[in-house]
Amino acid sequence: MRLMIDPAADAIWDAVVTDVTTDGVVEMRPETAEEWAALGRHGVTLVEASNLLLIEGRAIAAPGSRSELPGIDLHPDAIGTLVADDRDGWTGLAHGLHDAGLSVLAAVHARDADALLVSGTDLDIACESCHARFWYPGYGDPRPDASARDQPD
Repeated sequence: MRLMIDPAADAIWDAVVTDVTTDGVVEMRPETAEEWAALGRHGVTLVEASNLLLIEGRAIAAPGSRSELPGIDLHPDAIGTLVADDRDGWTGLAHGLHDAGLSVLAAVHARDADALLVSGTDLDIACESCHARFWYPGYGDPRPDASARDQPD
């Protein structure tokens, strides 16, 4: 996650930005062939990383990894247990990441910054859906239509 998926996803999310300042609205969008090519590489990374997530027995994290927020996110061993116990759920969510990566690639190939923004939202939903189930379960449903009753007390 930290070496492949996080950097690729961050690059997608940071590619289209609208910033409102006291001087006005500043928009940042990919424009050059090099910027679009870099985003294409990140999209491919997401698609291929989703395939790696499906390898049975693959470690969830590097040896020695720890929870960054103990009590909120789980230790990698606990995540591994959840994955082993719900392989079908894990597989479905990995396929969601794969589909989001394909959406990113379609936007990149079209050089469509608006579509890239939409695919970035799809990517965020794919990521957070998995995180809510396996990384920090019990902290609510990430879907926009989730009710407040799903939030922890």
